[in-house]
Amino acid sequence: MNIKPVVLITGASRGIGRASAKVFAHNGYRVVINYCRDQASALSLEQELNASETIAMAIQADISKETDIVRLFQQVDEHFGQLDVLVNNAGIITPQAKIESFTTERMTPLFATNITGLLLCCREAVLRMGPKQQGSIVNVSSIAARIGGPNEYIDYAASKGAVDSITNGLAIEVSDRNIRVNGIRPGLIYTDIHAASGEATRVDRLKSKVPLGRGGQPEEVAEAIYFMASEKASYISGTTIDVGGGR
Repeated sequence: MNIKPVVLITGASRGIGRASAKVFAHNGYRVVINYCRDQASALSLEQELNASETIAMAIQADISKETDIVRLFQQVDEHFGQLDVLVNNAGIITPQAKIESFTTERMTPLFATNITGLLLCCREAVLRMGPKQQGSIVNVSSIAARIGGPNEYIDYAASKGAVDSITNGLAIEVSDRNIRVNGIRPGLIYTDIHAASGEATRVDRLKSKVPLGRGGQPEEVAEAIYFMASEKASYISGTTIDVGGGR
């Protein structure tokens, strides 16, 4: 009997995570849709995927909380009995601001989700992938990690720089267990994360600076995520690729 692989995608109810869930489902994966607050979107995606003969399950968990992360992975164990791919997509952004206005209250939730939560998800994945000597982790970073986010959100950019460092180090650390760890840096993509930063039309304002002259779509990032997770990238680890239209 051919048992379909299982992917867990954090922050999968919308944007890049939602598009990724559809790509993995199309390629024969059973899909765990993690969400934090948007239950309606997560359940609609679960229903859509199950209607297409994919086995999908939505699980609520706040990635900034260790107890939620542990519960999330335990539920994956209970319902699927395996984990083959983890996509660390969940992340938050802060309103655009310069350094003079930064506070602990602003930065603590950001780092708790984008760095600490991601690391804890990696821990739980490695605990499950290590014993079977197989697995793939894809961390979603940002072009901001290279550019630095000046005048907008250098704290967010710093959190994504940390993601790149985690990808590099963890790939080496778990290579002896045949676990591959890679990253994706999306550029200007049409998702609602820009509204959370205080400028919903940010992509349209800046797209002229992109060599390809346009903003990207979540599906374009999702295809890159799937490639890095799949056996087509079986000899790639510790690598982060840009999906930014040449930027």
